[in-house]
Amino acid sequence: MALKDKAARVDLSHINATPVNRPGVSTQSKTAIGMHADALFRDEKITAENESLKVRLAEFDGAFATKNIDPNKIQASKWANRHEASFIGADFQSLKDEIESSGGNVQPIKVRPLISAPGNYELVFGHRRHRACLELDLNVLAIVEDLGDAELFCEMDRENRERSALRPWETGTTYARALDEGLFSSARKLAEAVSIDLSQLGKALALARLPVEIVAAFSSPLDLQYRWATLLTQALQKDPDLILQRAKTIKASAEKLSASQVLSCLLEGSGTVPPPSSKSVLIKGKAGETGQIKLDAKRRTASISLKNFDPNRFQEFEKAIKALLQI
Repeated sequence: MALKDKAARVDLSHINATPVNRPGVSTQSKTAIGMHADALFRDEKITAENESLKVRLAEFDGAFATKNIDPNKIQASKWANRHEASFIGADFQSLKDEIESSGGNVQPIKVRPLISAPGNYELVFGHRRHRACLELDLNVLAIVEDLGDAELFCEMDRENRERSALRPWETGTTYARALDEGLFSSARKLAEAVSIDLSQLGKALALARLPVEIVAAFSSPLDLQYRWATLLTQALQKDPDLILQRAKTIKASAEKLSASQVLSCLLEGSGTVPPPSSKSVLIKGKAGETGQIKLDAKRRTASISLKNFDPNRFQEFEKAIKALLQI
């Protein structure tokens, strides 16, 4: 029994413990049992730290790192949905003033790396914040994430609707471009992807598909409203030539009309469309005669020039004009 104890003591004496500097714990040589206890303590401490770190990381689940980027290295996407009119006016100036006073954009924009141009980026969302920083010569705070075209489009659309909603015409042209480019196979697939009602999408697309003459009749395309899409489309289907002529007349007029007045002029026409300030009309006779009538709405004058007309027919013109005035 004594020999066994002695052997055990001899075996243990050959094991040297490495001192561990730990607050409140002696740094003297440890026995194997002491070393094992220290190892267990360290493992428990590491485990506790790992658990604490997991909890802290969970708070940032789904978050992305941000970085300051030179706005000149960021280009608009081909899916960009902001009309130039969105970058002027009181709302944009207010945003610009806020960013300037803060020394930069507090809410980050989002970009994706440009594979074709390393070190450069393409906008996902935040076009107004990017433009403001560009004009102020400030770096723009941005989230960088590699996204596909469809993902970019959906994130851009969702962000705009949550933050500063697009105007109906902007929305329509954006959706029309996505369909024309084949980004989505159908209007239904597009509506599902961006989570909007299919009928609302139809109205937006109807505005985007309006002839350029109709859109140009308004002071700004941003004035167009969803509820006008059906009215204008039906009017165009009924008599496209008439509606387009009314649109051109409104565009040529010197008078500035409100959006609702323009709509009324397009739909109702007579008595509501202001005449152009000046107009010249060419006329031709049955026998090859030519003439010109010049009208000036501001001066309220009309002049008639006749060439190759038989002078004996002038009395006919005189009677016709008198009859017109007596109507």
